[in-house]
Amino acid sequence: MQFKICTIGELLVEFLAKKQNQRFDQTGEFIGPFPSGAPAIFADQVAKLGFPVVFFSCIGKDPFGNMCIKRLKQDGVIIDGITTHNKANTGSAFVTYKGSNDRDFIFNIPNSACGLLSFNHINENLLKDCNHLHVMGSSLYSFRAIDAMRKALDIIKSKGGTISFDPNLRKEMFNIQEMEQSFDYIMEYTDIFLPSESEVSYFANSNGESEEQTMFALFNKGIKHIVVKKGSKGANYYGRDDKNNLLTLHVDGFITTQVDPTGAGDCFGATFISLMLAGYSIEQALQYANASGALAVSKTGPMEGTSTLAELKQFIAQYKQ
Repeated sequence: MQFKICTIGELLVEFLAKKQNQRFDQTGEFIGPFPSGAPAIFADQVAKLGFPVVFFSCIGKDPFGNMCIKRLKQDGVIIDGITTHNKANTGSAFVTYKGSNDRDFIFNIPNSACGLLSFNHINENLLKDCNHLHVMGSSLYSFRAIDAMRKALDIIKSKGGTISFDPNLRKEMFNIQEMEQSFDYIMEYTDIFLPSESEVSYFANSNGESEEQTMFALFNKGIKHIVVKKGSKGANYYGRDDKNNLLTLHVDGFITTQVDPTGAGDCFGATFISLMLAGYSIEQALQYANASGALAVSKTGPMEGTSTLAELKQFIAQYKQ
């Protein structure tokens, strides 16, 4: 099947604390900058797998923006949808680690160049042959960004295309009222839903509801495929079989040395969606997605662990030996 993916949102540079439990209100060392932004990592991973992907965002006219553009172009992302602003700087993020998966961020997104992304930045000509849109919850950071997302969503859906949604919840962004309000709208159009294990409770109807109960309730909203990401434990898939019966599937993950977890979920989602659209079975797509996430956490830097299909095949083959 021929397909072309589109995604929209934050493009920024990230600085990582050198020491665990480093505080933001004390002097410390950070390494970086690294190209980052959840939808940017997603797009980079799709391109590394050899599939066409268009990315819409905004950068400043500065070295950070040049760095991000150069990296995405080098890895094969179609960058024609990225606009350079003269009056705002490229976004940034600082991250410090408290534990293996517990992180604190300071984001400069709403007031940066990518925070100015709006309806008019979505070039309809670039969407002509796109038939899938991937939405990141972290990209719904303003009314402007939500309008841009809705424009792309309407265009893709009007052509019979599909939508995937990764809520990508960040506690630092819960005070952005527009983001929370937009989730219900996005969920109405979602075909493929990709929450992490820790995000399931956010979508539950009541306390104590099991993951399976929560996920099956979402099918009533029209969602066709749900994947719950569980890191090294693998992933759970919820869908329907040929006879419309509810279907569950678990695929084990891969144990690797974790260096930096940022971007792993984005790589997982990019790999699963790309391979599913390419005709791989759900089980195969999940296996490769788990491998993609495992390789992502083994490198320092949010985009440094993106992998080619050949690298994923080699990793899986070696792991099985």
